Amino acid sequence: MSTENLDTAKANLPVRGFLNIKDLIIPQGEDLVKAILDLKKEKNAVILAHYYQPAAIQDIADYLGDSLQLARAAKDTDADMIAFCGVHFMAEAAKILNPTKKVVLPDTQAGCSLADGCSGEGLRAMRAKHPNALIATYINCNAETKAESDIIVTSSNAETIIRSLPEDRPVIFAPDKNLGKYLMKKTGRDMILWDGSCIVHEAFSMERIAQQMADHPHAKLIAHPESETPVLDLAHFVGSTSALLNFVEKDDAQEFIVATEEGILHEMQKRAPHKKLMPALVFDESCNCSECFYMKRNTLEKLYLCMKYELPEITMDEELRLKALKPIEAMLELSTTIK
Repeated sequence: MSTENLDTAKANLPVRGFLNIKDLIIPQGEDLVKAILDLKKEKNAVILAHYYQPAAIQDIADYLGDSLQLARAAKDTDADMIAFCGVHFMAEAAKILNPTKKVVLPDTQAGCSLADGCSGEGLRAMRAKHPNALIATYINCNAETKAESDIIVTSSNAETIIRSLPEDRPVIFAPDKNLGKYLMKKTGRDMILWDGSCIVHEAFSMERIAQQMADHPHAKLIAHPESETPVLDLAHFVGSTSALLNFVEKDDAQEFIVATEEGILHEMQKRAPHKKLMPALVFDESCNCSECFYMKRNTLEKLYLCMKYELPEITMDEELRLKALKPIEAMLELSTTIK
């Protein structure tokens, strides 16, 4: 491809949406992996990836983690460019925490149903109804929502943070009602819940999982707290993404039914290669609904293109960034003891 054609292709890459790969020559197989590693070295880039990403991206990442671990990695990196393999709100958080770094996302249409269902305007309306309330917001939300929050939480640190909030102030918890209900049960803290949920974690079928457990009587059910209460009530262990990984690695059981996004099974199997791992069953028998469509929009090909052309780039108004930064920093300060 000529330089002129490459420049034309680059100019046609949309600011929003995934990269238009028409007419671009992309390396294949091992050559593609090598090309990404070469770009990483050339551009002093770091690749951050969530556990729910496709296996090929997990394998190439410099840092693989849950939302809390990746937020810390984004804040502390000395790389010039952060290639964030996750969903849009995660890449936004990296930009909020490290504004001098260029942050690129392989596919900006890698969104989040939970984040899309909660707005800054909606939180302002809730605060107006409860003017003395503190707003604790799950990190699965956009920058405008973070900016209206008093503190951000992840599934790893939410219990610790909720317990730390002043008992004489009501708490609004957004946007995941299932995580909110779980935290109310764990902490005894009554909270005002935003009516939101994750489409992946709500797809699990209690009836089918119960049958799955009957078919595998020695298996332990483990679940992420974004799952609905009936599933959590069946679970032998409930925890964050990283906690689920650690449990499978260290527990004596040899079989596990895993009620969270199926991408986690790749790293789980690496850590516990001799154990049997089964995705929890969903309502719809015709689809793999435990797979997040948004997380899987990112591919090695898109990662290569976004690193090569440094697009699509995450940008943000500085006033908004500073407002969103404050509750994230409050979270990081309170969660320093969480590994």
